[in-house]
Amino acid sequence: MDTKYVVIIQCDIAHKRCSGFACTNAFYNKDEAFKDYDDTTRYISFTCGGCCGKGVASKLEHFFKKARKNNNITKDEVAVHLSSCMVTDNYHYDRCPNADYIKSIVTKKGYKNMVEGSYISNNAKKKREEGIYNCYE
Repeated sequence: MDTKYVVIIQCDIAHKRCSGFACTNAFYNKDEAFKDYDDTTRYISFTCGGCCGKGVASKLEHFFKKARKNNNITKDEVAVHLSSCMVTDNYHYDRCPNADYIKSIVTKKGYKNMVEGSYISNNAKKKREEGIYNCYE
């Protein structure tokens, strides 16, 4: 089944200082994590709601209620990306300590298409190669 929506869940703390431009730009440029989505795929992002990430449940419910009503979308047509600021060691800080909990919420809400990552800068890639940033892949 085709992916009609990509949902990017961003770290609430990182979002206070990050506009999300790099992830959005990567989506529209079909970079790396987004390369397989076609041009008709829609995009939305929101934060985890803050530590511990429990706010993801209500945000996913609200999103799905609107997507189903307005666009007849099923959960199988949605890809949920946990942003790189949540699942990697990066400029902001290390991997979110609640990432596995957030993943369990996404799964419990019925989303089967989950991806870890969104945008990773060339500088962050270099720092992983140099062993400065932790690697979780």
